[in-house]
Amino acid sequence: MIDKEEKHLETDAEDLKKILGVVSTEIPALVKSILSSVFSEEAGRNMGKAAAAYYKELKNGGLPEQVAVKMTEDYMRTFTSLGDMLRGVGRGRGSGKEHIGEEIERKIHERLERKREETEEEEEDE
Repeated sequence: MIDKEEKHLETDAEDLKKILGVVSTEIPALVKSILSSVFSEEAGRNMGKAAAAYYKELKNGGLPEQVAVKMTEDYMRTFTSLGDMLRGVGRGRGSGKEHIGEEIERKIHERLERKREETEEEEEDE
């Protein structure tokens, strides 16, 4: 019974390791793709046009110059803070694949140990 459960746990751990391995390679690629679309030359032009249109609408709506400028700055800050956040994700844990692999391995070992302890406790209760 224990051998069967241990094999099941090992299979689960191996499957989890494979899944997390794929995720650890796909997520950085996705972040890189998003960053390149956000910070491309075309995206910069579009953000500039959007900011100009936003400012123009605020002015046409009768807002004072100082308020329109402040609101436009805040509007643009939203784009740059999103980019900074995405860059942080790309640089964070995603930059060191060895680190991710070690973290995955550590988590798998922790989970296996926890399952073994639970199994032992259940057997003691029987």
